[in-house]
Amino acid sequence: GPLSDPRGHGGDPADAFHVVVPSPPGFGLSGPTRETGWTVARVARAWAELMRRLGYDRYVAHGGDFGAMVSRELGLADPGHLAALHLTYLPSASVSAEDADFSVEAEKRSVEAGYRYEYELGGYAMVQATRPQLVAYGLTDSPVFQLAWIADGFKEWTDATDVPEDAVDRDALLTNVMLYWLTGTAGSSARYYKEGTSGTWGEPEPPSPVPTAVAVLPHDISVPIRRLAERNHNIVRWTEFDRGGHFAAMEAPDLLVGDVRSFFRGLR
Repeated sequence: GPLSDPRGHGGDPADAFHVVVPSPPGFGLSGPTRETGWTVARVARAWAELMRRLGYDRYVAHGGDFGAMVSRELGLADPGHLAALHLTYLPSASVSAEDADFSVEAEKRSVEAGYRYEYELGGYAMVQATRPQLVAYGLTDSPVFQLAWIADGFKEWTDATDVPEDAVDRDALLTNVMLYWLTGTAGSSARYYKEGTSGTWGEPEPPSPVPTAVAVLPHDISVPIRRLAERNHNIVRWTEFDRGGHFAAMEAPDLLVGDVRSFFRGLR
């Protein structure tokens, strides 16, 4: 609403966008995939074709989490039409303890976040990357399992204090869970961890020429560092916020909408 109808949300009508929100194959409303071979790069190519069929010859993209990886790949797949990127997640720009400058607070937080994800929070990713079909049976059979699997992320990956609702509205969280449960997409979404993200989890990526803005939220599971991001991204804007976590659009929509507007405004 704030992006497509800023007037109705106290904003400037000149900031209005057409907003296209596709659901990746294997996730939610797109339903489960019936074949292997769906990768981040393949989804990006599908998005490029989608935008072509919708009649857009110039557009911008925003993404966080899986959407950030797809959006970055979209810049490689369709650089002639994608004018700019806005990302809230860039795990390849995290710094290791060996390379960090601990006198810089952001680099210290990046190391701490990386360590916590690897040794405490990343177990789900290892299971989905090695045995996605195994965990799919439990997630598809039990709504309690599905709820716990997702609610744990909303508790641990966000700027929450005690419970997920500290950061994200309960109805929004339950809607998120129901989009997996009712569509039976636990298994097909998990498969991306096994076959669909090769080369995008903290490994070197092909250089991206697309002008890119990065919004850093302090309680994300990965804290990117600008000097590392600039190695293979055309970074033109870097914003560090004082609140929010991994699910920026749900946790801090005011910050996200403001940053998206400010960046994309100059590209019209």
